[in-house]
Amino acid sequence: MKTGSHWRARLRYEFDKSMAAGAIALMGWLALISLIVIVLAGIFLALTGIAPEGGEPVSFIEAAWESLMRMDAGTMGGDIGWSFRMVSLVVTIAGIFVFSALIGVISSGLENKLDELRKGRSRVLEADHTIILNWSPSIFDIISELVIANQSRRTPRIVIMANKDKVEMEDEIATKVDDLKNTRIICRSGDPTDLYDLDIVNAQTSRSIIVLSPEDDDADSRVIKSVLALVNDPKRRTEPYMIAAEIRDAANAEVARIVGGSEMQLILADDLISRIVVHTSRQSGLSAVYSELLDFDGCEIYTLEQPELTGKPFGTAVMSYQASTLIGICDNNGAVHLNPPPNRVFEAGEKAIIISEDDASIKLDAGKTTVAQSLILPPVAREQQAERTLILGWNRRGPIIATELSRYVAPGSHLTIAAETPGFVDEVSTLQIDRDIMTVDARSIDTSHRGTLNELDIPSYDHVLVLGYSDTMAAQTADTHTLITLLQLRQIAERAGKHISVVSEMIDIRNRQLAEVTRADDFVVSNKLVSLMLAQASENAYMAAIFGELLDEAGSEIYMRPISDYVTIDKPVNFYTVTLSALRRGEVAIGYRKQNDADPDPRRLGGVVVNPPKALMMRFNPDDMVIVLAAD
Repeated sequence: MKTGSHWRARLRYEFDKSMAAGAIALMGWLALISLIVIVLAGIFLALTGIAPEGGEPVSFIEAAWESLMRMDAGTMGGDIGWSFRMVSLVVTIAGIFVFSALIGVISSGLENKLDELRKGRSRVLEADHTIILNWSPSIFDIISELVIANQSRRTPRIVIMANKDKVEMEDEIATKVDDLKNTRIICRSGDPTDLYDLDIVNAQTSRSIIVLSPEDDDADSRVIKSVLALVNDPKRRTEPYMIAAEIRDAANAEVARIVGGSEMQLILADDLISRIVVHTSRQSGLSAVYSELLDFDGCEIYTLEQPELTGKPFGTAVMSYQASTLIGICDNNGAVHLNPPPNRVFEAGEKAIIISEDDASIKLDAGKTTVAQSLILPPVAREQQAERTLILGWNRRGPIIATELSRYVAPGSHLTIAAETPGFVDEVSTLQIDRDIMTVDARSIDTSHRGTLNELDIPSYDHVLVLGYSDTMAAQTADTHTLITLLQLRQIAERAGKHISVVSEMIDIRNRQLAEVTRADDFVVSNKLVSLMLAQASENAYMAAIFGELLDEAGSEIYMRPISDYVTIDKPVNFYTVTLSALRRGEVAIGYRKQNDADPDPRRLGGVVVNPPKALMMRFNPDDMVIVLAAD
């Protein structure tokens, strides 16, 4: 290749590179062209002595200044003398080219920048923010709960990353979350399993991280890989993360725990929902108690040190709070003990597990505790009876529900499962259930058809559970099918003249209010409960362990029992007295439920009150219940 051709090719290559460098490089070229035109015009005017008619020749500096002023087409209109006008015209034409190109470059640069921002790929520079990875229908409830929790914080931020368009995410959030209050939402598009993309959300300075189960066939694998990327990032911070991760299949839980270690709280979505469904089906109203403990609007569970309790027995400590309810101890090894023995003494450094409206209201009662000893009744022996339970509908949580139910019922109990899910009868036959405790019968029928429901003799059952067909139908379709079944059950109960205890699983919380016309005893909104649990776990590092024990048959669980078993109800009584009566039974009273309460209930808790003021005098009715934490 000839030397001249080589240099021309090299210059052309360098020019092409600079042009491809973007708007800044193009603006540099335009500035260079403008400078060359101004310098050449200044030299020409200085050498030729051309000046406006009647004027004198000027120096190079003055000539260059005159040329610069004539880069704008509007400034040459008053020039006199054709020689000077021609030079000015050339400079002005060059200026028109330069400014036109500059406008185009700036416009194109702004458009490219807006496109880049729309893609949501810029790095987040927030600190002390909450990160949500992946996208699912649960995200809107999680955001709503975090917004409530963030009201006491200054400039709170929620950063969301998912394989979804940034503008679409922002539009959906704006549509489905009514009021963000002081919280700002920042959306980014990316793959939460990719280390480079995770760097965008700046996890190193985050307050907490929520990893949702995405709407994929291989959702658990993506969650585990995201946690793996967070924990093993070479650029990660030295302080431990606070991660709350959602896993659908319990078979993947062990691998997830190995990956996340002590930095992760694992929320087994199906297991959580199934256990709450079972507990609620046997005790109507419990879903309201769980919702109250899980959401941020009302009372919450706090885990914090209370140095004043060191050396005090647990029973004495329970009676020491007027506006809060002590329910357990978190020992120095991080293990949770709910409702420990009353004589169990607080050791230095141990944390108290307390239900309270907010952390500011958690303080020991300085006044004198007033207890009406004469109103306390002796414990009542309870004999468990065999139960007949009917499950209508089937989904992937069905096996967990059936197995969990067998752990609570008395010997001689019976379970009938009726559904139209293909192949579910074979699945039921393989359930690991002690048939000496509970026999199981499976029938393949249309659960929304009145004739087939009549054949089941529904009034003969103690409890009826209606599950959604969430595995084979879309959420709205499944809820519609559930509504039809509930309406059929309502008519059957009215015709039989008997109350039938019905608990239904709803997928979308928006359908719950519509379903209340069916007069079912209770509703468990599956997506809502998972959302609440994830939001709470992102704020409290012990929440998964606390609810793990609450829903485990081997630990202490929540029960509703007649308050007339604890205190006499012929006169007003305060909750200190109820609390002491429960302590003498080895239980912790956490609230009450008033049946047919005339007071307005804007939160739709069905008369449930958690953590009532203990000094307030109240009058109870025979149908009212006390909510206790008990081992059995």
